[in-house]
This record gives sequence, C-alpha cells and structure tokens, in this order.
Amino acid sequence: MTAEERQFRLEEHLKKVEFASLAELSELVDVSESTVRRDLQILEGKGTLQRTHGGARSINLRSDEYIFSKRDTLQADEKDAIGKACADLIGPGQTVILDAGTTVFHVAKHLASKKPHIVTNSLPVANLYASNHELEVVVSGGVIYPRLGVLVGPIAVETFSKIHADVAILSGAGITEEGISNSHGLLIDIQKAMLANAQKIIFCLDHTKFGRKSFSPLCDLNVIDTVVTDAQTPEPMLEMLRGRDIRVVVGS
Repeated sequence: MTAEERQFRLEEHLKKVEFASLAELSELVDVSESTVRRDLQILEGKGTLQRTHGGARSINLRSDEYIFSKRDTLQADEKDAIGKACADLIGPGQTVILDAGTTVFHVAKHLASKKPHIVTNSLPVANLYASNHELEVVVSGGVIYPRLGVLVGPIAVETFSKIHADVAILSGAGITEEGISNSHGLLIDIQKAMLANAQKIIFCLDHTKFGRKSFSPLCDLNVIDTVVTDAQTPEPMLEMLRGRDIRVVVGS
C-alpha cells in the first residue's frame, strides 16, 4: 500500500467514524503508529482532519449516523423497555458506572428513584441529573465530542481507572459468540477501564446489535454478568448467552 493509498484509507475511515485512536488507525492500515502519525500530520496540513491526543478526528464528516440525538431516535421504544428493565436490577444507593450509549441513557432515565452514585462520561446523562439535588454524579474529564455526547481520551480513562463501582452498565455496537465489539477505539479504551473497575457488568443491547461485529473488539462474553435486551432479539441468541452462564433479562 502506497502512502497515498494509506492516507486515503485513513481519511475515509475517519469520515465514517469521526474519531479514532492511533492504535486503531495503525491496525487499519497495517503500519506502525509512528508512520500513522506522519500520515495524520500530512492530512492535517491538507485540512481534512484534526490530530488529537492519542488519535485524530475528521472535520469532513460523511453522515450523521453517530450523532447522539440521531441514534437516540432509533429503536426508541425498545431502548426504553431495556432501560426500565435494567434500572430494576440496581439496588438503592449503589455506585453505578454509566457509559455514553443511547440505550444506557434510557437506563439513566429510570434510575433516579434508586438514589445511585453515578459515574459517567456521558454529557446527556450528566445533563439529565444536573438539577437533581438528591443524586451524587461524578463526570469524567476528557475531550468533548459533542456529536456523540461523550468525553473521551486519557483523562477519561484515568477517571474510571481510579474508582470502584458496584455495577457498570454499558452498551456496544455488536454482540456475537466471540464477544462484544464497538465502533470507536477511543470508546473501547474507556469501556475497558469501566469493566476493570466494577464488581458487576451489565450490557444493554437492543435486538439490532445481535449477530453484528463492529470494528473494535471490547470483551469476551465471560466478563459479562447480565445482558438486558428487548423482545425482538432472536431466541437462539438468548439461549447462547444463557449457555455461557449469562443472565438474560428481556424488557417489555
């Protein structure tokens, strides 16, 4: 692959996903991170992207599929059913990590009565609780990506690496027998820190995520305690999860 071909692939990938880590981009074009840095410097000079700490973001976005408000309208009824069912699993006063997925945002909508201690990198979740005087909410630092409504980067990772939670509630772009995957390398780094620092792991995934594999692998199924999904998820997938000793909760 020539340098021009490599830079074209980097640019096209960033247009699709908006931002990516050096490790993700290095894997994409099968070169070292130092080579990717040089490519990104060239592309930044052309005005097609902006380098960030540990990666890059596109400034010529191809679609709105990753915008939080857009994603939140997809499978809205299913996400709300999942949110209610997941909130029922949380005990009063527990410390709960919430990631920045739209399905997890629906969990947050139903959690207030449990008086949890919330730790999140989600701007919509933080805004949801901003005027609630009864809840303690810790918001990670990091780089703001407004389209995704999320804080990312090393500071965000560090926040979740230094806390302990009773429960982590996460989302993903896909789930197969091989595990959970997600769309962005920078989100993966944060989610791995969340997984490592919670006693119990819950994934909230609507039926469209089953049988899908996204770009970046997140975790194997054996780290998951519970999967909460909706009634349209195929029964064979649910049985596969139960066969792995994962609790399955179906929202209605």
